[in-house]
Amino acid sequence: MALETLRDLFLNELRDMYHAEKQLVRALPRMAKAADSDELRQAIQKHHGETEGQVRRLERVFQSLGETARAKRCQGMQGIVEEGKEILEEDGQEPVIDAAIIAAAQKVEHYEIASYGCLITYADLLGEREASKLLKQTLAEEEATDKALTQLAERSINQAAAAVGAESEEE
Repeated sequence: MALETLRDLFLNELRDMYHAEKQLVRALPRMAKAADSDELRQAIQKHHGETEGQVRRLERVFQSLGETARAKRCQGMQGIVEEGKEILEEDGQEPVIDAAIIAAAQKVEHYEIASYGCLITYADLLGEREASKLLKQTLAEEEATDKALTQLAERSINQAAAAVGAESEEE
C-alpha cells in the first residue's frame, strides 16, 4: 500500500494494530498459564478478555470508515511476542519469571499505547469522530493495564524476585 495520504497511513496503521491484537489474543493465554502469581495470572486473563474486545472494536473502526477489516503483519508486535515466548521457555525461580512476564507484558502495553495514540491523532485530523472515540476506549484500557501491571510489580512481584536473589547471595 502506498502511503500518499494521511488516510493511507491511518488505514495502514489500523491494519497493523488489527494484526497485533490478534497475535495477543493467541499469546496472552500462554503468559497467563506461565505465571506463578495468582494476581498476575488474573490480570493477564482479564486483559485477554479486553484484547478480544479490542479486536472487535477495531472491526467497528474499519466499519465506521467504510473499510473491510484486514490485517497487515505487525512486525513490531511479532518481535515483542517472540521475545515474550523466550522468557516463557526460560528455567528459573518463579518470582523472577513472574517479574520477567510483567516486563514483557509492559513492552506490549507501551507499544500499543504509542500506536493507539498515533491512530487517535490521525482519526482526529481526518475528522473520523467515531473511529477516534472507539480508539480512545482501547487506549484507556491499555493505559489501565499498564498501570495495573506497574502496581502489581511494585507491590509484590519485584520484591519477591529480589528476595530470591538475596536468599541466593546469603547462602
